[in-house]
Amino acid sequence: MADRLIREWDAHLAHEKRRSDHTRRAYVATAERFCAFLSEHRGGAVGASMLATLGANDLRAYLATRRDDGLGNASAARELSALRGFLRFVGGSNASVPQLRGPRVRKGLPRPVAPDEALALARDVEEKARAGWIGARDFALLLLLYGAGLRIGEALSLTGAALPLGDTLRVTGKRGKTRVVPILPAVADAVARYAEAYPRPITKDMPLFLGARGGALDPGVVRAAVRSARRALGLPERTTPHALRHSFATHLLAGGADLRSLQELLGHASLASTQVYTAVDAAHLLDIYRTAHPRAD
Repeated sequence: MADRLIREWDAHLAHEKRRSDHTRRAYVATAERFCAFLSEHRGGAVGASMLATLGANDLRAYLATRRDDGLGNASAARELSALRGFLRFVGGSNASVPQLRGPRVRKGLPRPVAPDEALALARDVEEKARAGWIGARDFALLLLLYGAGLRIGEALSLTGAALPLGDTLRVTGKRGKTRVVPILPAVADAVARYAEAYPRPITKDMPLFLGARGGALDPGVVRAAVRSARRALGLPERTTPHALRHSFATHLLAGGADLRSLQELLGHASLASTQVYTAVDAAHLLDIYRTAHPRAD
């Protein structure tokens, strides 16, 4: 019974909610663990009728076992959110989901990458590529993330219709929301150099950033290349493709950009998402103070 419910929920996540494969796997694994726990905790088969009788204590007991497995606050909060969604799905419109306060999660601040580090990273990735056009591709992509503040998924969703890049670029972000971002000449030049180096013409209906076999570039390939480069350069683990977007935001704020403009450039749905960068900038200034001020100790 539980297996059928989980399969139906997986299909619901895929077709109705349009969740990513990664999210679906994580949610399904949580539901499977929870149902296995309930079969021992409550005894008997786990089905819709049992799930309808659950209370906050049942969820609390499950999270306690996961704590014993070493689960942290952020992961516990994600599991609780997944379970609420599963129980709502099983119970339908009349579902009564147990109310339980989630663990307090301290929101970490994104740490910016210095401009020279961002450029060194992109150059190292380019130099280590197995083909010249691949190196030009990776350099252009990383420059686009840092120079325009794109998410990696946004950059990889671009098509050849974006060529040649002008002063601005229309980007489709989360929830299909579009925005216009300015493009620096250095970024446009890097993309043009990559397009010229690619073995075949990049047509308007092709992905802009292509993999070695001609299909759309896998983001995992980019992350692996960045991981290798940061190790070679001695950069911290926080130096990821997404950190380049954080750096774009932090450096603009430090240069005098206002929060509303930054919100538009990043494609944030709310100003609250953008305000985190004020704390980032303050943390960066504090790092400088502690390093340089003679009485910082």
